[in-house]
Amino acid sequence: MLSKRNKEALFNPLSKDNPVLVQILGICSTLAVTAKLEPAIVMGISVIAVLAISNVVISLLRNTIPTSIRIIVQLVVVAALVIVVQQILRAYAYDVSLQLSVFIGLIITNCILMGRLEAFALSNKPWPAFLDGIGNGLGYMIILVIVAFFRELLGSGTLLGFQVIPQWCYDHGYMNNGLMILPPMALITVGCIIWVHRSRNKDLQEK
Repeated sequence: MLSKRNKEALFNPLSKDNPVLVQILGICSTLAVTAKLEPAIVMGISVIAVLAISNVVISLLRNTIPTSIRIIVQLVVVAALVIVVQQILRAYAYDVSLQLSVFIGLIITNCILMGRLEAFALSNKPWPAFLDGIGNGLGYMIILVIVAFFRELLGSGTLLGFQVIPQWCYDHGYMNNGLMILPPMALITVGCIIWVHRSRNKDLQEK
């Protein structure tokens, strides 16, 4: 059974303390990789893996890392994990790795990762740190998937590359909204999600 504190570490980032909606972190990659659903899912899984493992590693080392070089150590740990993720994607999901381009590498500087390493992993034991990494990674991935779902569906008429909007809709005059696959619409979509989220969570409006 999870303690109350561990449950908060795992579940709060899914909504109440979501890194994108509440903390407004990780916005750059949210805008960049959500034109299609597949790369968004892969990016989300990659961040979950890197964040969870790096949280555990930093937690294990927290009492041995000199304060003056803690940021350097964190970057080295994250960079090593990102390199592993990059190589796995190139070996088993090469097309998606091309779509994600430099953004997998930029996980190294993702403010969600550095924020959780600084705020949580350095002051907590490995198990809570692992749960915190999973929770924040999932919270980030949920937003990526929601944004990518609407952008691909409305912008291309597909989901995961499969045609969803039937041909007869196009025959009767329906057209894909080309604006949805442009970066500005990603920002607008995220803004709409934040608005809906905060309107349903009144206690967050003062944050």
